[in-house]
Amino acid sequence: GTSRQIPQTIIIGVRKGGTRALLEMLDIHPNIVVAATEVHFFDWDENYVKGIDWYRSLMPFSYGNQITIEKTPGYFTSPQAPERIHDMNSSIKLLLILRDPTERVISDYTQVYYNRVESHKPVQLFEDIVIKNGVLNTKYKAIQRSLYDVHMERWLKHFSLDQIHIVDGNTLIKDPLPELQKVERFLNLPSRIVSSNFYFNQTKGFYCIRSDGRERCLHESKGRPHPLVNSTVLEQLYSYFREHNAKFYRMVNHSFDWH
Repeated sequence: GTSRQIPQTIIIGVRKGGTRALLEMLDIHPNIVVAATEVHFFDWDENYVKGIDWYRSLMPFSYGNQITIEKTPGYFTSPQAPERIHDMNSSIKLLLILRDPTERVISDYTQVYYNRVESHKPVQLFEDIVIKNGVLNTKYKAIQRSLYDVHMERWLKHFSLDQIHIVDGNTLIKDPLPELQKVERFLNLPSRIVSSNFYFNQTKGFYCIRSDGRERCLHESKGRPHPLVNSTVLEQLYSYFREHNAKFYRMVNHSFDWH
């Protein structure tokens, strides 16, 4: 009695915002099934041309009472993704998880840094990438990805605000349950995720998941320690994002506790 369904909900981003944590935590819910890998259907042309049947073939089998969710963080910053997703299903519900933009930039750098170290490639200090000739390098991709207002403007051309639920990534890490209960309500699902589904792992420094008698934590690549960043550089980043954040808050009628 199961079949593969096109997702009724997509986690559209943001990269290094907590998309994997959100997906794994939602997977606890009996009415949710999740795609195992990032599909990159709507943001990569070479995948999009393969068509909707190819996309569906990558989804898990589900029962009629279950929602299929996929997550690809690259969708949020993709120029093509909003229109393509709208063409597939104009009434779809979207989940967007965001965190403090400066923290997100540092996390983005950290991931690339460790990937380069593991591949024995040369690495640069954070400050040497972010500052060029004494000024902020606003062309740096990680900074571009944190301009939430710029990207959100594209999504709001195709979807109404009530179709996009914003999850606070900073809160999800510190206290997952309230954020997940909001998602349950947004998706019109019965409340099934409870506090006993989580336990704090002192070694890792964040919450892990307990369900079906099993315990699991996010992959070791998650929650890596960030480099200590020069306070002047931090201040420059905070200052640069301040106006963009204020514009974003106005767009979504909601404020966040960001610098």
